[in-house]
Amino acid sequence: MLVSNLIPLWIMQNAYSFVDYSPRKDAELLDAYSNTITGVVSRVAESVVHVQVQKMTKSRTINQRGISPGSSGSGFIISSDGFVVTNNHVIEDSADIRIALSDGTLIRAELVGADPSTDIAVLKIDEPGLKGLSFADSDLLQAGQIAVAIGNPLGLQHTVTAGVVSALGRTLRANNGRMIDDVIQTDASLNPGNSGGPLVNSNGEVIGVNTATIASAQGLCFAVSSNLAKYIAGKIIMYGKVKRAYLGIAGQIVNLTERIVAANRLEKKTGVYVSEVFPDQPLDNNQIRTGDIIVGFNEKAIGTVDDLHRQLTEELVSRKTALSVLRGGRKTIIEVVPGEIR
Repeated sequence: MLVSNLIPLWIMQNAYSFVDYSPRKDAELLDAYSNTITGVVSRVAESVVHVQVQKMTKSRTINQRGISPGSSGSGFIISSDGFVVTNNHVIEDSADIRIALSDGTLIRAELVGADPSTDIAVLKIDEPGLKGLSFADSDLLQAGQIAVAIGNPLGLQHTVTAGVVSALGRTLRANNGRMIDDVIQTDASLNPGNSGGPLVNSNGEVIGVNTATIASAQGLCFAVSSNLAKYIAGKIIMYGKVKRAYLGIAGQIVNLTERIVAANRLEKKTGVYVSEVFPDQPLDNNQIRTGDIIVGFNEKAIGTVDDLHRQLTEELVSRKTALSVLRGGRKTIIEVVPGEIR
């Protein structure tokens, strides 16, 4: 009985011998974290640029165009031959784009192309000795790992914030109404001037492109994942744009009754109601009727307009595809040939 009473006392007296809670240990951990961040910044900073934009404006009273001071944001170099990634909303409606390098050099940039649906744009500058950043595989990211956001807001070079990857696989609404999938949520603080800058890991590799914050909520910042950004940037460099298919219709989500869902063995309880069909387009949508409810496309269940957008990929342009619609309460299969968004 005496021995058993002594065991807890011995554990309590010696517990701190197993874990070092000393201020010195905390300082060592803090130094390690600080060294990681400073190391990342030293490797990445010279590839982060400031994007200055003058935008086209149109008078409301007379049909006359002019140039406004515009906006600014950040970007980053991805190749030694001068390709720069930034956000579409930074350069949208631009009349003139200038890039300020980390050493203060100001260079005129050419817009290679932009994709409003993912808020990614690619610029091109001609300057020797450029250093490009590498993209990491964002599929390997884990919640909790270090994320460092670097930007040049308002020309203030090397603004750095650090945090962690808060969540993966988020979605974000782009300015054109489409959903951006595979978005990273981070608590590394961002501001509008950081838009287009890189979100990097502890190795200095790009894991995302900083794109948005929620002003009413602290710690909710978002970046387009590196895998998506790399794919979109590659398409823009090759073709000047990202090809997407469309059906030439206007639609909206509509709820389906339990009876219709059961009778037609549908996977989803909503569909896309076709409110208007636009003929005479470079596509074939003649079999679609106003009042149809789209519930399937290319053998995939459709419940929302976003579901439909996800299926309208480059591969389906000018390709005959099956479309499942509810017509008179019954599921009917029709054929469409999507066109390419111009």
